[in-house]
Amino acid sequence: MPSAHKSLKGHLLLDGGRLAGSCFHRTVVLVCEHTADGAFGLILNRPSDRELGESIDGKLPNWLAKQPLFEGGPVLPAAMSYLHSAPILLQANILPNLSKGHDLDELIELADGEIAGRKLRVFAGYAGWSPGQLDDEIRREAWLTHPASIELVFEESPRDLWRQLLRQRPRWQERLIADSPDDLSWN
Repeated sequence: MPSAHKSLKGHLLLDGGRLAGSCFHRTVVLVCEHTADGAFGLILNRPSDRELGESIDGKLPNWLAKQPLFEGGPVLPAAMSYLHSAPILLQANILPNLSKGHDLDELIELADGEIAGRKLRVFAGYAGWSPGQLDDEIRREAWLTHPASIELVFEESPRDLWRQLLRQRPRWQERLIADSPDDLSWN
C-alpha cells in the first residue's frame, strides 16, 4: 500500500551539505506548494544585486522599484513571484499571514495600499520539483527540513540565513556544516 503524501508546504528546506556543485548549494528554500503532483519553492537567501525596477518595465511605485530582487530558483528566471505578509492577511496561502503571488498588477495594487507591518519580497525564477522528486530527495537526505516563520522568510540578513539555521540544528554534524568552507579542500 503506498504511503500517504506528506506535504512540506510552509516548511524550509536547507542544504544539508550534499548539494555542493548544484544551484541549491547552501540554500534555504521556502516550500510554497507541495502535492502529489510536484512542488514549488522560493530560495530565500539569494538576494541579487538588482532592484525590481531594473528588471520590470512599467510604472512601479518608487519604494517598490527599489526593492531588491531575489533569485528564487533556476526554473524560468524571467518569471516573477512575490511573498507578502501583513499582521492580518485573511487569504494567506502558505502560512498564517503569508501569501505568494505572481501577478504584477496585484503586486502594484499591494504596493499602493498602506498597511502597517506589511513585508514584501520579490523573486525572479523559482525552484520546482516533478511528482515524487522532492520526496525522493528528502529520503536521500539531500535536504534538511525546518519549520518556516514570517521572521525567517523576511530575515533582515538573508545571506546568513542558511548558516544561522544550521547552527540551531540538534545534531552536531549539522552544526559543523554551518562553519565548513565551501570547498573542504580549503581545510
